[in-house]
Amino acid sequence: MLLFFPGHHARAHCARVGARALSHRQVALGLLIGLSLLLPLAQAQDHSAVWPVKPIKLVVPFPPGGSTDTIGRLLAAELSQSFGQPVVVDNKAGANGSIGADLVAKAPADGYTLLLSGIGSNATNYSLNRNTPYKDSSFRHVALLATGPSVLVVSQQFAAKTVADLVRMTKDKPGAYSHASSGSGSSGHLTMELFKQTHGLEITHVPYRGNALAITDVIGGLVPIMALNNDTALAYVNAGKVRALAVTSLARNPAFPDVPTMAESGIPGFDVVSWFGLSAPAGVPDALVIQLAHTTRQALQAPKLRQYLESTGFVVAGGTSRQFSHFVSAEIAKWQTVVERAGITPD
Repeated sequence: MLLFFPGHHARAHCARVGARALSHRQVALGLLIGLSLLLPLAQAQDHSAVWPVKPIKLVVPFPPGGSTDTIGRLLAAELSQSFGQPVVVDNKAGANGSIGADLVAKAPADGYTLLLSGIGSNATNYSLNRNTPYKDSSFRHVALLATGPSVLVVSQQFAAKTVADLVRMTKDKPGAYSHASSGSGSSGHLTMELFKQTHGLEITHVPYRGNALAITDVIGGLVPIMALNNDTALAYVNAGKVRALAVTSLARNPAFPDVPTMAESGIPGFDVVSWFGLSAPAGVPDALVIQLAHTTRQALQAPKLRQYLESTGFVVAGGTSRQFSHFVSAEIAKWQTVVERAGITPD
């Protein structure tokens, strides 16, 4: 029997063949891994390329007729034109916006259900109601639409002509004066609590069921002090029915050009704004969020929407999803501190 022992060249040839086979397997494995990593991105891009193919629902978590509803409808009209699909406003009011927000939080993350988010439903509610049925992590915040200051007003009969006067008077007579609000936990109530905490003031809170009776009593001097949202305050200030002492934004507001800021009035860094944004359920793909944010920024330049916002004292915002998310987180933290210090509970 002859036994064959491969020589050097034969062994080298076998090694080269084995190496090539191994190399081919490595390349194939690398391609499979690469494809698996790229697939989710490709799916998201493909999703955004064909989206939307059906009507989109924009949930407005307050009743028809107010500023929130008007802004929602103007925004929906602009988005409808851009997307080529109807954007339908669905008013789901109740629990300071929580009912509508919860509906969106639990909706499919496909971009077809959106929320007109705001300071109540997406910031202060978490502190005021520990049983709020959703969390901030339940949402992808798409874009900030607009902000508007509170306006610190007093009755025309009241002695204080400036914020400094008001601080001095309330410090001289702790508990002697009162301020109205549209209800416990409302934005006006929280603004006044932050003001009081900043200076250690004792001003008695008188909550009403809505703005109408509260403003009537402020005009009449029965309860002389109130913080009003910009759009509500504008008509009363312009008519001379109340006196505006300050706006609570860091910069002066164009709708109240002669009214100083709280910072100009001796309270540096005081910054309180109400706000509106566009949010979606958590899990909406990045590509859709980017597309929505871009289209929303374009919509904010539309003359009809921009004119309404600016004419009622709102400042048009915009920006990226990341910027809006950071803004919301800061708002949640700020109002949690105020609510806890004041021991506030909603009506």
